[in-house]
Amino acid sequence: MTDRADQTIDALRSGHDYLTAVVHGLATADLTRPSGASEWDVSQVLSHLGSGAEIGLAVLEGALNATGTPDGDFNKSVWVRWDDMSPAQRAEGFVAANNALVSCYEGLDAQTRKELTVDLGFLPAAVDVATVAGMRLTEFAHHTWDVEVAFDHEAPLLSAVTGLLLDQTGPFLNFLGKADALDTRPVRIAVHTTAPERTFGLEVGNAVTLTDEPDRPDAVLNAPAEWWLRLTTGRHAPPHTPSEVSLASNSLTLDDLRRVFPGF
Repeated sequence: MTDRADQTIDALRSGHDYLTAVVHGLATADLTRPSGASEWDVSQVLSHLGSGAEIGLAVLEGALNATGTPDGDFNKSVWVRWDDMSPAQRAEGFVAANNALVSCYEGLDAQTRKELTVDLGFLPAAVDVATVAGMRLTEFAHHTWDVEVAFDHEAPLLSAVTGLLLDQTGPFLNFLGKADALDTRPVRIAVHTTAPERTFGLEVGNAVTLTDEPDRPDAVLNAPAEWWLRLTTGRHAPPHTPSEVSLASNSLTLDDLRRVFPGF
């Protein structure tokens, strides 16, 4: 478990350094371009990441200091303040706030990384450092894509984090997926990914779950792992779907899968 926490924290740092370099290369006008998040411009994505980092730091410090999770009023006050910022302030604020969060994770010693539990306030139980850092990494990676795709419609998810994210998708898949988007169920899909290579099953029945590869699948999906991850979070529109993606089926289409995963 400690190894996974270490790897995730390292990935948070490399992701921060990467997106910081991207942000510092943007002109002021670039910050108001439409992002990969349909309702936000680039600065609003950075505002979401920055305010989330600020709230995440308060939650992490609450666990470390045994002062508890901040209440909803704290979160609302953070969001209001970030909403009132100019695009340029959001960009610079993101860099500072996210660096503070990542630095706090990096400052955790080995015992704390192994033993600390964090109450996020919306899960039934507190979770370990590897899990809470992994949730932040998922959000960070996909919103980094939201920024990058504003300037390159073929941008992939960050390759440095794809393997880590692929290994932690399962527990959240039913939250991300909407099984009732398909009229005919259950549907069993064999999923084959590249970079990294993985084989597993996806079942859409009463819920959306990962399984072992089915013996008699209703469909076979072949895709880069980064696109599979983007599929599960709704970042799967045809203009952003690489040519290597294919779905072999007599009853299911890629658009069906897109409806199962509307995104966030």
